[in-house]
Amino acid sequence: MDGSGYKGMEDERGLWVEGWSNRSYWLDGLTPPDIPGGDLPREVDVVIVGSGYTGLNAAIETARGGRSTLVLDAEVPGWGCSSRNGGQISTSIKPSLAKLAVRHGRDRAEAIRAEGRAALDWISERIEAESIDCDFRRSGRFHAAHTPAAYEELARDADILRRTEGIEVEMIPRAEQRRELGSDAYHGAALFPRHGSLHPARYVHGLIRSALDAGARIMGETRVTGIASGPTGHDVQTPRGTVRARDVIVATNGYTTGVTPWQQRRVIPIGSYIIATEPLDEGVMDRLFPADRIASDTCKVVYYYRPSPDRTRILFGGRVSAGETDTSISGPRLHHDMCRIFPELRQTRISHSWMGTVAYTFDELAHCGTHDGVHYAMGYCGSGVSMASYLGMRMGQKVLGLKEGQTAFDDLPFPTRPFYTGRPWFLPAAVAWYRWNDARQRDRAMAG
Repeated sequence: MDGSGYKGMEDERGLWVEGWSNRSYWLDGLTPPDIPGGDLPREVDVVIVGSGYTGLNAAIETARGGRSTLVLDAEVPGWGCSSRNGGQISTSIKPSLAKLAVRHGRDRAEAIRAEGRAALDWISERIEAESIDCDFRRSGRFHAAHTPAAYEELARDADILRRTEGIEVEMIPRAEQRRELGSDAYHGAALFPRHGSLHPARYVHGLIRSALDAGARIMGETRVTGIASGPTGHDVQTPRGTVRARDVIVATNGYTTGVTPWQQRRVIPIGSYIIATEPLDEGVMDRLFPADRIASDTCKVVYYYRPSPDRTRILFGGRVSAGETDTSISGPRLHHDMCRIFPELRQTRISHSWMGTVAYTFDELAHCGTHDGVHYAMGYCGSGVSMASYLGMRMGQKVLGLKEGQTAFDDLPFPTRPFYTGRPWFLPAAVAWYRWNDARQRDRAMAG
């Protein structure tokens, strides 16, 4: 045992489709974007480090605003979690209004929560305006209670959300949950009908196209190795040379490195693991996902899952071990967890097993601002599809000097911890404890 609650599952060879892939399922059948080559320019107005949702949405704004814009990425553009996530879209803000009010005052708390709702609405507008074909839809989220006590807490929270924030939410008692999800593993759920889903790789490819059409340059496999800032600008160093920029935006989120040590000390990189099943019969999908919802649960170590956009497969994700692991090990473990929720999938094999790195923060909030003259937006806490896109857009507006670039996240205290330098040494113990406690609570709830 490794503290994860699994034993011997790595040897279950029969779980794998022959020739299974450790590459993101979302990349199947996609042609890489056609990105012009060329030499590194000597000088530009804006350098953006990172070509995910944050960086590309910022680039669209700055390039359309007339600023020469260069996006740099250590890997191929869109390589990170932007093409690896579950494609689930929520309002993104984890702390409640009450908790935020204690920290930041009622007015700021309400403004922060409102940004989550704004981001959810804005991303649908962005996708439509850019004509991005990415299977976006308001699928609705089935947020399942892993215990009866969790259901009661969800019900109390739902009442508060409706009364204080006008958020649409419906409670689904356990006796009725099969009309939404074909499982008896839960004790009811909260249904958020405005939450959505998309095809993440098609979305990031669409953003690359829009950024290029706007006039931005994008250079992959060009790792930034240093940023030297001065009163008149920044020298951004790479193995291909140095480029001078008036403004720099750091948009690296879960892939933040020691190139920006201040930011690295404030984000916690966490691997999130996903599997895709082999194609399933239409009848199976109709039984398990009758309403075509995306799903998540109230466990501390959360699971998230959904049908593929064409409803041929189930995509199932979560955290499967105390420390980081290989996708050949995470695949069987996720399969085991999936079958606890959907027992009829025990004979279903895995076609894809992959992972991406998300970034949590110590206060569970996204952050954007400027440090030592360098702009940044990061720390989406596993809910970054809409918020990363939205804050990237706002950061681009901010660089242009536009008033609408202001957000409720601007210059919030961005906490770190003593002795933390970017390597989350505390994570294995915390994950192991939460996994054990989640399982204990589930077992007691089922026994009772």
